Amino acid sequence: MVDRRKYGLIGAGMMGREHIQNIALIEGAELVAICDPHSASLETAQLVCRTSGVDNVSVYSEYQDMLAAETLDAVIVASPNHTHAEIAMELLQTDLALLVEKPLCTTIQDAKRVTDAAPARSLLFWTGLEYRYMPPVAEFIQRVHAGKVGTLKMLSIREHRFPFLKKIGDWNRFSRNTGGTLVEKCCHFFDLMRVIVQSEPVRIYASGAMDVNHKDELYHGEVPDILDNAFAMVDFENGVRAHLDLCMFAEGSEDQEEICAIGDAAKMEVKIPTARIITSPRTGFGNAKQVKTETIETRDALLSAGHHHGGTYFQLCDFHSAMIEGRSPTVSALDGLRTVAMGAAAHQSIETGQAVEISFS
Repeated sequence: MVDRRKYGLIGAGMMGREHIQNIALIEGAELVAICDPHSASLETAQLVCRTSGVDNVSVYSEYQDMLAAETLDAVIVASPNHTHAEIAMELLQTDLALLVEKPLCTTIQDAKRVTDAAPARSLLFWTGLEYRYMPPVAEFIQRVHAGKVGTLKMLSIREHRFPFLKKIGDWNRFSRNTGGTLVEKCCHFFDLMRVIVQSEPVRIYASGAMDVNHKDELYHGEVPDILDNAFAMVDFENGVRAHLDLCMFAEGSEDQEEICAIGDAAKMEVKIPTARIITSPRTGFGNAKQVKTETIETRDALLSAGHHHGGTYFQLCDFHSAMIEGRSPTVSALDGLRTVAMGAAAHQSIETGQAVEISFS
């Protein structure tokens, strides 16, 4: 007998629809209800349900109505960033397993409020940070931790991608709604830094601007204020230094994300979406290079179920099994708080021109 769990979804936008597609692939996971105040989003989500083989899903415009009417085991929150704090605090009063999409909240204060409340219950609370679950990235992380580059010294993450997409009500054009680009978008990469380096940050210095995108847009008399490019350097407690290179007007790139780890024995890179892992051992100056390139395969069904190279599927599998087994989250509220804090510190550094010290003690 399959141990089944019933899911509700708050937020029927692009990420919500990706969750619909991936829940449909997980044995024992049953999506029974969707909530979104925007009727067109609900209609699109219902179409995705039908094409994904998900039947008999109830729809609601208010999540409180969904919670009152449905018998659920878990709720996924994929609503706009600035709604996460209020929804999460209300859901923490229920007996439901919870997955709140990144960023956990848009401010450190709200993220801390949620993080302080989450341990007061024994039920699962998970922050949605699926990049660490992409199969090529997960394999890359495992190899770095296994010592394939020797002792890690430097880590570099590059995302060269397309501009922010249009969202309902254009909420993502303003930092007050997103937390700022380095919170909204880059919390994924700050999470990866912490996971790969296996340490906590102590200092961030960043430089960034809005140089190309959105400058000619106007919403109710306001020009957007979201950054479209930045560099951020992070010093970690264990001495490793990490670097983030973000550009959101580089959609012509062959690979959208590239991660490079360099140790005292080798350099290793992973590239998405080509899914290549390239290992370059140190051979000494003038000696023949020994570069090895491998492609990490991911099932086509997972690649077509969203935009995160299978990461959403594998994260939901982990979440689902943790719920059934009663174990702690792999990606906790505290992880969510720390990625928000790193993004906020990077924004503070850009605004002040100074390095920002960080302490999680």
